[in-house]
Amino acid sequence: MLEVNYVSAPQAVLRDQVATIYNRVGTVKNGERLDVLEHEKRFARVRTATGVEGWIEERYLVNQRTYDEVQKLTEENLPDPAQAPATLRNDTNLHVTPGRETEHLYQLSAGAKVSVLKRATAEKTGVVIEGKPGGKEAGPVLEDWWLVRDSQNRIGWVLTRMVDEDVPLDIAQYAEGQRFVAFFALDQVRDEGRQGTDKNVPQYLCALTEPHDGEPFDFNQIRVFTWNVRKHRYETAYREHGLSGVLPVTVATENFDKEGTLPVFIVRVKDDAGNVSERKYKLNTPIVRRVLAPGEEKEATTPKHKRR
Repeated sequence: MLEVNYVSAPQAVLRDQVATIYNRVGTVKNGERLDVLEHEKRFARVRTATGVEGWIEERYLVNQRTYDEVQKLTEENLPDPAQAPATLRNDTNLHVTPGRETEHLYQLSAGAKVSVLKRATAEKTGVVIEGKPGGKEAGPVLEDWWLVRDSQNRIGWVLTRMVDEDVPLDIAQYAEGQRFVAFFALDQVRDEGRQGTDKNVPQYLCALTEPHDGEPFDFNQIRVFTWNVRKHRYETAYREHGLSGVLPVTVATENFDKEGTLPVFIVRVKDDAGNVSERKYKLNTPIVRRVLAPGEEKEATTPKHKRR
């Protein structure tokens, strides 16, 4: 049985010989399956599904094991709810696991639109924090990674700093130095506007965190931005600090009898022992309240307040 490899570059050339001067016999694209006929130095002679044979640099290939890991990652995370839309800053590899030196199959172009699904951390290769008396202990430098899904349902891990979440400017201005992790439009309200210009304005739930990598949580605060139809501006209707939040956050709607059908959102939080529990909230504009499960006692939270 022939060895099978897959193309890990956006596009690669098939050549007729392993030499400085060669003829191009074909091209192959990212993710394409190839049968490997033989190896020579840093090249492999391959055959495409259409029967074209030629030599390709082995650095443009990954093996069947890596391909299978990518498929497994995709199957496990394809149904996951998107936490935020985002845009890639540069050409970026989709890694099988978080880490700069880990395997990858697909490569996305700068400007590609993706959905953020999960967060993880990985050690930055070759970089260590030096310990100081009375200060931070020596140890590896941690980097944040996003698990993302593109428009073709290709899934993989990318370095967080290579991704810009597409946070609406109207709420991004209220970041106060924090980093947006996830955001969702909970519903819309009708604003008659000035000079008779009516429009529907979304109201948002946002999860934020500290502006640096390596935290033991995905986010540590949530904020709900509601729209003041009289003053035509966003205000912070609810804020909760001190969370050890874990993605994913989920949003839906639910019927509350006299209150009618309202937006609800579920936040997952981790306690000191590492146990994860869910907290449900409802928005009855402009009020946000916890929705307690039978037998659940309300915990003390940071007071609600409004903010321009």
